[in-house]
Amino acid sequence: MLTGNCIHPGLIRILSRCGHGDKVLIADGNYPLASKSGGAEKVWLGLKPGLPTVTDVLEVLQSVVNVEKAEVMEPEDGTTPEIFDAFERALPGLTLERLNRYGFYDACCESPVQLAISTGEKRTFANLLVTIGVA
Repeated sequence: MLTGNCIHPGLIRILSRCGHGDKVLIADGNYPLASKSGGAEKVWLGLKPGLPTVTDVLEVLQSVVNVEKAEVMEPEDGTTPEIFDAFERALPGLTLERLNRYGFYDACCESPVQLAISTGEKRTFANLLVTIGVA
């Protein structure tokens, strides 16, 4: 019986194969997961608009793996979306690396991305690409 916070069998299976430097995309409900996550295994968790949120999934993910880097999609107008504050609170000590939209899409299609998770998140620019650190 599992005792951690992650009980989703698909997520556990994929995360168990990840190592240092592999990446996980946690995407909002608007992200084009099928076309902008390369060869990563895809898991659709969205139950209804707003559930689960990207930060809900991040919290559970952090109970299983350490995160050493975080990348976000920066709006073209240079504003800072409200969700970035929540990411920074959830990832103390890490600086969010900001990529433009196409740079973010490209990063999410690279081979280190092993898992892409779609959520029900409704907040805009709530896409987070995390790099797994050492245990």
